[in-house]
Amino acid sequence: MSLHINTLTIDATQPQELAAFWVSALDWYVIHQDDELALIAPARDPSALPGAMAVLFQRNPDAKTTKNRWHFDLVPDDQAAEVHRLEALGAHRVEVGQGDVSWVVMADPEGNELCVLRSFAG
Repeated sequence: MSLHINTLTIDATQPQELAAFWVSALDWYVIHQDDELALIAPARDPSALPGAMAVLFQRNPDAKTTKNRWHFDLVPDDQAAEVHRLEALGAHRVEVGQGDVSWVVMADPEGNELCVLRSFAG
């Protein structure tokens, strides 16, 4: 089968600003943006990474009201340093009932949850 995920689409009240956060967080690139959307990917030329997923932020005036049913799990080299860096970019820690766990639950500037895991190395 030759099916793969091309794009994850996320509603955003401010798609360009949310894309800017994720571009900085992931060291990705803005591939396209206009007044209604912003598309980011891990390479300037998405065809350079066949099978790589892009993320599209599309304008939606509705604010997020509940916990997402999806989220990104990020794996850094240094969890504490990455949490600090993401906070400096505008993310914040959130409590979603996770209890005492090895990962840190955060939210991006529009409140979308993400987890910063411990490094898999060592």
